[in-house]
Amino acid sequence: MAGGRQIVSFLAERQNLDQFRKKNWQGTFEQYLDLIAQNPSITRNAFQRCYDMILSYGVDTYEVSREKRIHYRFFDDPLDQGKDAIFGLEDSQVQLVNALKSAAHGYGIEKRVLLLHGPVGSSKSTMARLLKKGIERYSAKDEGALYSLGWNDPDDPSDPAAIHWCPMNEEPLHLIPEDFRRDVAAQFQEASALADYPISISGELCPFCRFHYMESLNRYGGDWTKVIADIHVRRVILSEKDRIGIGTFQPKDEKNQDSTELTGDINYRKIAEYGTDSDPRAFNFDGEFNVANRGIIEFVEVLKLDVAFLYDLLGASQEHKVKPKKFAQTDIDEVILGHTNEPEYRRLQNNEFMEALRDRTVKIDVPYVTRLSNEVKIYEKDYNNQKVIGKHIAPHTIEMAAMWAVLTRLEEPKNASLTLLQKLKLYDGKSLPGFTEENIKELKSQAKREGMLGISPRYVQDKISNALVAHPDATSINPFMVMNELESGLGNHSLITSEEQRDHYRQLLEVVKEEYENIVKNEVQRAIAADEDAMARLCANYIDNVKAYTQRERVKNKFTGQYEEPDDRLMRSIEEKIDIPDSRKDDFRREIMNYIGALSIDGKKFDYKTNERLYKALQLKLFEDQKDSIKLTSLVSSVIDQETQEKIDVVKQRLIRDHGYDDESATDVLSFVASIFARGDVTS
Repeated sequence: MAGGRQIVSFLAERQNLDQFRKKNWQGTFEQYLDLIAQNPSITRNAFQRCYDMILSYGVDTYEVSREKRIHYRFFDDPLDQGKDAIFGLEDSQVQLVNALKSAAHGYGIEKRVLLLHGPVGSSKSTMARLLKKGIERYSAKDEGALYSLGWNDPDDPSDPAAIHWCPMNEEPLHLIPEDFRRDVAAQFQEASALADYPISISGELCPFCRFHYMESLNRYGGDWTKVIADIHVRRVILSEKDRIGIGTFQPKDEKNQDSTELTGDINYRKIAEYGTDSDPRAFNFDGEFNVANRGIIEFVEVLKLDVAFLYDLLGASQEHKVKPKKFAQTDIDEVILGHTNEPEYRRLQNNEFMEALRDRTVKIDVPYVTRLSNEVKIYEKDYNNQKVIGKHIAPHTIEMAAMWAVLTRLEEPKNASLTLLQKLKLYDGKSLPGFTEENIKELKSQAKREGMLGISPRYVQDKISNALVAHPDATSINPFMVMNELESGLGNHSLITSEEQRDHYRQLLEVVKEEYENIVKNEVQRAIAADEDAMARLCANYIDNVKAYTQRERVKNKFTGQYEEPDDRLMRSIEEKIDIPDSRKDDFRREIMNYIGALSIDGKKFDYKTNERLYKALQLKLFEDQKDSIKLTSLVSSVIDQETQEKIDVVKQRLIRDHGYDDESATDVLSFVASIFARGDVTS
């Protein structure tokens, strides 16, 4: 075990002092201008920096229905190993990034509130948290660097500890007088040509910096060059914890909250020192708009805010200005991000007095996931580590819970021949006869509200957690434990508004249970039929007979040595397992022989596993031949003979080896399937 000295030594070897010095750089205004000439990106505004931050993680392209789609890796949360990863919702992510891109290039959206809209638990907060976390980390990298300014204390200009830093961490270029800004930007034209955005100097000094600026001008007789000699510039690292460049505002009790929480308030203790409450030194520029300058401000449940706050929001979005008490309007540079749920947004739409806010928002829908595989990933993120949760989660447990959640979000298909479960499978990329990619696009276009209603992932996560603690003696939890928790919780679910809806969700649970039965029956069938030698012998026998049949030959009996007619009964017993009708048997047999012949021409050896239909037919046939010898139904009896137990143990080990069960869950699933056998509810 390492001691204190070894741990300190270990950390000392890994510290990066050079990086620390870069993050804590301080210099003069002139040196800052040199930095701009080398790297004009340090002058980017908040939207530009946020957009570039997302792109820095990389972009993947893929195709869906012959359409090119984009996936931004940033939303996988790679730096936190997927802790806040967002699965699916690519359309929402693209909408958000496109809005940031438009704002970054000054196309108008920079004057809007980006409003994430969707049902509870649809990842709106996660998306906002990712952006805040991302811009924080990006500002600590060389490519995300930004800078702010400070003023010498006139009473002690030589004391570095007495520097008055800008409380809003504003851009140092604000020091350049308005009349000269265009010419100064032109001086950087060569460097700017290599950057993604032209250098643009916009915005005025905040009241605090303006006060010091005017004091310096008076002190130096209007000599601007002497004023900037008193200026210090430093690197700024955005941090939510330190309230630098990242703000979060959420509604509270109206009696305990006023607009000063957004725009700052008078520091009454300093009024005696400075003589007036209009002196910016007697003001705390610590409202959320102030501290979020140069970064992001998040409004939690923004539409629940009192009207007084919304007025501040309107000015901040449209004019990029806020109005602190006793001071003129002050420029801000930040991404304004809000999120709200469905009922609050409907209230906004119905309120004619909120027309100005509606006009200043860009709504980005963040619905629930409607693709099963993505919903499964949401839960696996929390429940895929057996060491952490202390129990084994049986195969299909999470999948069945996710399937039910997705089913609650889908609208009944208008096509009468399509069930809701089939629709779910189509959305998940499965193929169904008679349905093309165009049909799937049509299904999605018909369902306008899909993903905006249904069960939240939080409810499912809560019920999986309940199942984990409700069975302390079990080493694993299975789908029925979770489905029972899901059903029992419907009775007091706070977001279910009608008994009709509750009954619908219960019916969907029955659909999921039936699907689970089919899945585990199939798995047990495959485990019973997983005798490779027996499968190979059955396949060889079938191929010999098919070859003789298609070439109008006879087959040599391996036991008698006599030549006999091809065994049609054997061939049909296999072909019927995959619903090949008698009228199509010749076509199927020729198809198999042509397949073998094509492999032979390419110098490849035939393997029954490579032909999916034949493999399934052989599995089902072998299962039918072996199920009686194994006597699986004896599992529901209290007495099992040793020979049967040995055969059942072999099947159990196959389930553990091939399908991810542990001993307890394998026994459970065999007992469950055995009970189905006992009531005669299995078709092979």
